[in-house]
Amino acid sequence: MRLIRPLSLALAGLFALSACATPSQEPPAAEDSADAFAAPPPPPAMDEPGTTEPATNEDAAMTCDAKAGQWAVGNVADEALVARVKADTGSDRVRVIKPGMMVTMDYREDRVNLDVDKDNKVLTVRCG
Repeated sequence: MRLIRPLSLALAGLFALSACATPSQEPPAAEDSADAFAAPPPPPAMDEPGTTEPATNEDAAMTCDAKAGQWAVGNVADEALVARVKADTGSDRVRVIKPGMMVTMDYREDRVNLDVDKDNKVLTVRCG
């Protein structure tokens, strides 16, 4: 009876240590390694004959032209003005920045920023 407790603790310790054992360092069989490390085929180009989708210029980023939206300075930034500035500047996105508002500092060529005052009047029109 006195031997069972130390023997069971030793067995539990062996099981715990076997979980930490490193796997064998043998390389995989030659037939498996060729398939395991083969590079995937490259994707087809969009303008190749036989592709289902035609080559388009949709992925080209829109760029912002802040000069085209300078007319908005001094006007109240309502929905209509914001939509018109977006269209005039050729931007894909618009961000209305109010005083004290936290914004990200990333630069986006496709975004126009409208800085407004506390009365929602446009102070500056800039890209980014």
